[in-house]
Parts: sequence; C-alpha cells; structure tokens
Amino acid sequence: MKAGEDSSTIAQLRDRLRRLYHGRTPAAFRFQVVAVVIDLAIIAFFIATPVLQDKPSFLWLDYAVAALVAADMAARLLASNDMFRLMKQPTSWVDGFILLTLLMPTALANLGFLRILRLWSLSRNGSLWRHFEMRGLRPWREASQAVINLLTFLFVITGFVYTFFFRTGTGLENYIDALYFTVATVTTTGFGDIVLPGMAGKLTAIATMIIGISLFVRLAQALFRPHKVFFPCPQCGLQRHEPDAVHCKACGHLLNIPDDGN
Repeated sequence: MKAGEDSSTIAQLRDRLRRLYHGRTPAAFRFQVVAVVIDLAIIAFFIATPVLQDKPSFLWLDYAVAALVAADMAARLLASNDMFRLMKQPTSWVDGFILLTLLMPTALANLGFLRILRLWSLSRNGSLWRHFEMRGLRPWREASQAVINLLTFLFVITGFVYTFFFRTGTGLENYIDALYFTVATVTTTGFGDIVLPGMAGKLTAIATMIIGISLFVRLAQALFRPHKVFFPCPQCGLQRHEPDAVHCKACGHLLNIPDDGN
C-alpha cells in the first residue's frame, strides 16, 4: 500500500508540475514568468562571474545557483511526458554541463565561460515564446531568437578570450578588454589596439569574425525580410507561411492558420 501511495504522490507532483510548466492558466503564467526572471538572474550571475570569483561569498553563490539549476532540471524532467526524449535534447545536455561546472567551479574553471549557453537554452524554452504570442509579439519571435543567438556568441567568445588570453587575475578591466576585443572583431571594425598573441590568437579572431558575420546576417534577415507566421503544416511540417496563406507552399496541404484578430 505504501508503494502505491508513493506512486500516487509522484503522479500528482508530475501532474502539478506539468500544469505549471506547460499550462496556460493565470497561475501557470505567473509561475513561468518567475522561472524566466530567475533564469535571467542566473545568466547575469554567469556574466558577472569573472568579476565575482575572487569574492569570499562567490562559492556560496555558485552552489546556490547550482541548487536552482538542479531543481529546475529535475522539475522539467518530472513535468515532461517523455523523460528520456527530453534527456536526449541538446538543451538538456547543455544544462547538465552547466550544472557540472557549478558543482566543480575550481576543477572546471577554464570551462566556466560556457555557462552563458544557458541563455541559448532559455531561448529554446516554449513558455517564453508563449508569452510573446499572448501579447501579440509573435512576428518578433524570429528576430528575438537571432538577437539571443548573437548575444550568446558574444559572451561565449568574450569568456573564452578572457580565460585563455586576458586573465592574469580577476577583475572588471580585463573582462572589459576581452569584451571590447570580441565586439571589435565580430563587427570587423578591427581597431587594432587590442590583439591576441600568437597563432592561436589569430585563429580565434578569424573564427570570431566568420561566425559573427553569419549571425549578423541572420539577424538582418530576421529584421528586414517579409513577415511570415509560425504554423506547422500538418502534412510536411513547414513552419513559416505567408500571413494569408490558404495552402502550404511546400506540399499544398490545406492550412487553417489562426487569425490573431487583426
């Protein structure tokens, strides 16, 4: 009987978490907003880590964030209809790696800059974009994702440059130098007053410019190309269509795109 009660309790917990993470009720939306705000605070902590890591309270903050990330991962697994499928997704692998760097901040100090990938993981969160749709901001989804991808790349490269080229200690000045170099390289401005030494530095600058330009082009396309709506075609899965499309341009299947009331 006790085993059955435990099973029932877990089932109730999973059902409650499923409603909170994936529901559309006012309580669910409040929970999702709080979850996004906490995620943004965690990301701000990751960005500020180079400045904070010499502070006496840094390890306490680090382990507190590890507890939040672990709790979020466990809750999302319980809320999922297919736990194994969720565990195989790239976002789950990213979150697992971030948790590992939080639990071993000293041993994995040189990989700490990859924690900012949590921002990319957040951008794949369906509840975040549901709030966009609720506020009539669906046309800005693609542009917002392009901005998030660019920001993630900027901070990943900044962290990499700071960790392997600029860090002679911790502090804001060296991190700002790394950010300055990254922005100047990505925008191909190339002021030349800060350069990375050696062949590794040149290869880093080349890779940064190539990927950065690609992300800028992607952002420009999202901002300036004609607006299309997101609606998966039931037949072929094509997601982007003209706002007034009646048939899918890929397979010709009849579409029933919801009208936003405009």
